[in-house]
Amino acid sequence: MSHDYPNIAREILRSLGGSENLEQAAHCVTRLRLALKDPGLVRNAELSQVDLVKGSFFTGGLFQIVIGPGEVEKVYAALRAETGLAASTIADVKQKGADKTNPMQRLVRVFSDVFMPILPALIIAGLLMGVNNLMGAKGMFIEGQTLLEAYPNLDGLWSLINLMANTSFVFLPALVGWSAAKRFGGSEILGIVLGLMLVHPDLLNAWNYGKAVAGLDGQSLPYFDILGWFQIEKVGYQGQILPILMAAYVMSVIEKWLRARVPNAIQLLVVPITTIVVTGVLALAIIGPVTRHLGILITEGVVTLFDLAPMLGGAIFGLLYAPLVITGMHHMFLAVDLQLISTQGGTFIWPMIVMSNLAQGSAALGVFYMSRNARDRSMASTSAISSYFGITEPAMFGVNLRFKFPFYAALLGSALGSIFLSLNKVQASAIGVGGLPGFISIVPHAIPMFVIGMVVAMVVPFVLTCALSMKIVRPGYRVA
Repeated sequence: MSHDYPNIAREILRSLGGSENLEQAAHCVTRLRLALKDPGLVRNAELSQVDLVKGSFFTGGLFQIVIGPGEVEKVYAALRAETGLAASTIADVKQKGADKTNPMQRLVRVFSDVFMPILPALIIAGLLMGVNNLMGAKGMFIEGQTLLEAYPNLDGLWSLINLMANTSFVFLPALVGWSAAKRFGGSEILGIVLGLMLVHPDLLNAWNYGKAVAGLDGQSLPYFDILGWFQIEKVGYQGQILPILMAAYVMSVIEKWLRARVPNAIQLLVVPITTIVVTGVLALAIIGPVTRHLGILITEGVVTLFDLAPMLGGAIFGLLYAPLVITGMHHMFLAVDLQLISTQGGTFIWPMIVMSNLAQGSAALGVFYMSRNARDRSMASTSAISSYFGITEPAMFGVNLRFKFPFYAALLGSALGSIFLSLNKVQASAIGVGGLPGFISIVPHAIPMFVIGMVVAMVVPFVLTCALSMKIVRPGYRVA
C-alpha cells in the first residue's frame, strides 16, 4: 500500500504546533523521537488521526511518535525534507532533551544508549546458543540420546556453532567498552582495548573464580605482585557488565581531562598510554572487584525474591514490564539478564519479557478480530505480528492503550504467563528474539513449560479483549 509521506509529514508538523516548534528529530526502529520547544503546543487528538501514526507519548524529555518498522524511515525523510532539519542521531536528540529529565531517567538513558547498539550481537549469539543447546540436549529429539550421540558427524557443526555463539559473550566487555566509551565521550578504540584487557587469556577466567576462591580442584586465586607493595587479583571479567561499564566511564573522564591539558603535539603519545595504564590499574585493582561483588549482590537479591515468592515475583514483573516499556525504563533489565547469565548460568527475567510481548500482541489481535473499523483492523493486525516478533510499541501505543481495556487484558495475560514460568523456574541460557521464536533460547528441558506459558500469555489477553469489547463498548456488537 502506497502512502503520501510528504503529506503525512505536513500533518504531523501541524499537530506538533508547526515546524518552528521542532528543534531536532531522529528515529529508532519504530518511533520518531523529537525534541520540541514547547510540548504543550501538541494537539494529540489531531495527531492520532494522521495516517500511519499509531500513538504518541512524552518521555525522557522527548516527544515520541510511534509509526512502525520500515515506515518510520520514510516519514522521517519526508519530515526532514519538509523542515530542512539536518540529520540527527538518537543520541543527539536525547542530549537535547536531557535537561527535561530527572536523575532516574538519565540513568535509564545511559543503559539504553550503551546496550541498544550491541543488542543485535547479543540476540544473534543467543539464537545460535539456543540452537547449540538443542543439539546437545538429551532426549529432546531422540529418546535417551542427544543429536550428537545419535549422529557423531554433527560434532564439527556443533563446535562451529558453539564458537560463533560464544564469541559475543566471551568478548562482551569489549562490546560494552566500545559502546560505553562512545556514550561517555571517550575514544571507542580505547574502550575496546580496555574491554579486551578485562578478558585477557593471562587472567583467570571469570567462570572459574568461584572455584578458585573456594580452593576447589586445586585452584587458587592468582595475583599480580606490584613491587612487593600490594597485590591485584589476576582475574578476568568474562560475560560481566558492571566492571567494564564503570571502567569505561572512568577511562572517558581521564581521557577527556588529559586531552584538555596535554599539548596537541604530544597528545597521541601521552593521552592513550596514560589513559589505558591508569584506567587498567584502577579497573583490575578497585573497579573490577567492587563491581563484581555488587553484581553478585544484585543477582542474589533478584534470585532470592523469586525463590522465596515466585508467584509474587512473576505477578509483579508481568504486570509492570509493559508500563516500564512506556517510560523506557525496561532497558535496565538487559544488564540484569546478562548478570544472571554470567553468575547463575541462565536468566529467568528474559522469558518473562517474552510473555509481556506476546500478551500485547494477542490483545491487539483481539481488537483486530472484534473491530469493524478498517483502519483499526489494519493497525491491529500489523501491530500484533510485530509484537509476536518482539517489537511491542505499535501494539501498545497504536491499539491497546488507545482502547485501554486491551492493555489491561495484556497485563493480566503477561502476569499469568510470568507466574507460570516463575513457579516452574523456566530459564533462558541467552537473550534471543522476544517473541514466538523465543523458545530457541530457553534451556532445553524447560521448553515445554515455556511453550505452555506462551499459550497462557497469548490466549488470556485475546479472550479477555474479545469479552470486554462486547461488554464495555456495546453489548452484543463488535468494537465500532
